[in-house]
Amino acid sequence: MRGCFIRHLENALNQILLLIGAYLLGSVPTGLLLARGMGINIRECGSGNIGATNVYRTAGKKLGIMTLIGDCLKGLIPVLIAQALGLAPIWVAAIGLAAFLGHVYTIFLGFKGGKGVATALGVLLGTAPLAVLFGIVVFALVLYKWRYVSLASISAAACIPVFALATCVPRETAIMALLIAVIVILKHHENIARLRAGTESKFKA
Repeated sequence: MRGCFIRHLENALNQILLLIGAYLLGSVPTGLLLARGMGINIRECGSGNIGATNVYRTAGKKLGIMTLIGDCLKGLIPVLIAQALGLAPIWVAAIGLAAFLGHVYTIFLGFKGGKGVATALGVLLGTAPLAVLFGIVVFALVLYKWRYVSLASISAAACIPVFALATCVPRETAIMALLIAVIVILKHHENIARLRAGTESKFKA
């Protein structure tokens, strides 16, 4: 009985440590660090956002792509570790959400981070890959038609929870996808205002 209790306690501590680790990894401001290495303060350029789109526009395509990959990996790696350890879906979802929140509310920048699209992509690639595939199609179609990254991101975020349910992922994963979608859309409130006013910048590849 005592040995069983100790094992359960150790497992709980490991899960909590992984949760904290996921948040801290998500908090690493990839775009800011990459741009700073080139002598650019990304928070003072363009939209001031630390995400891949602003890095792409202000620091160049190469750094933008590197930021996209880095931010995506921040979400993917923790959920892959959680799955490899055989954690329950609720813990995998919680760890994925923690990594996403780390990017959006990074402790290293006074809890002011990016909009979370790339990190959400990584989290969901590891937990709901088919939903992400459909979401990428929506993103690409909207971006091709209207040339607004923000509109494409919002559209994909809104669709992915529906796709997650349709592809029969665990309930916890679908709830996580919905929470992520809500936060992504809320973080785009300035973009939504500019879209309505017709002043949002179009993406030029």
